[in-house]
Amino acid sequence: MPHLRVPFILSFLCLYMAAISGNLLIMVTISTSPALHTPMYFFLVNLAMVDILCTSTILPKLLDSMMAGRTISYGGCMAQLFFFTWSLGAELLLFSAMAYDRFVAICCPLHYSAWMGPRVCAFLAGIVWAISLTNTSVHTGLMLRLPFCSSNVIEHFFCEIPPLLKLSCAPTQLNEAMAFAADVFLAVGNFSVTILSYGFIVASILRIRSAEGKRRAFSTCSAHLTVVTMYYSTVIYTYIRPASSYSLNKDKVVSIIYTSVAPTLNPLIYTLRNKDVKVALRRLLSCC
Repeated sequence: MPHLRVPFILSFLCLYMAAISGNLLIMVTISTSPALHTPMYFFLVNLAMVDILCTSTILPKLLDSMMAGRTISYGGCMAQLFFFTWSLGAELLLFSAMAYDRFVAICCPLHYSAWMGPRVCAFLAGIVWAISLTNTSVHTGLMLRLPFCSSNVIEHFFCEIPPLLKLSCAPTQLNEAMAFAADVFLAVGNFSVTILSYGFIVASILRIRSAEGKRRAFSTCSAHLTVVTMYYSTVIYTYIRPASSYSLNKDKVVSIIYTSVAPTLNPLIYTLRNKDVKVALRRLLSCC
């Protein structure tokens, strides 16, 4: 619709600029503030890196398609699929690592230094990036073996597994099975771990006697839980179904949430709900 082109361009441009600047600001703030050199903020820096990777993979090409031609090369499409799936898997795994960090901090505070030391954090981050890299390599490799001879029109605004499978003129059962398995492990599995962790966390918070202690604990956890619920629900909805049930308009809206909206909101949610980050951010901006 030509009359909606300019509003859409401005909207996605603002989302992209907000996502990049917000996540970069989070990274710089945490890196330059010794008080924030803790496991929770270490994982938050990794989350900011993932969000930058995700938005930079999707939104620049989307803006280019709106302003120039709505085309993408085969190699460009596979590259976009690779980097987007990498960022998607890493984000889902990072949420579990962050939930584990909050679980140890609130439920086992006396063991926090031992269980969440620098080596453990580096190991968990390495596992997150390695598993997500393996996952995207498998999916991209399976996609590369498929012939696309029926149509070259992707009913989506970027190259994602479900709409690409609909274009193949060869059987896609293996691709769909692997996508389903990855969704069960990365989305449903990690979401279950996260919810279980927060079940223990809530039980521990309710045992805290001071009102200030309860407020601080709930403030730290509620921000993470808000992001997690929004992200997991949309990803599970998209990838748990067979490609044949893909719906053009509905699934485009859902994809916008986890490719554009969530990476933009993450810095705001974690900053506005966190007193330590706000103090460090004010100090950084005052120095500038």
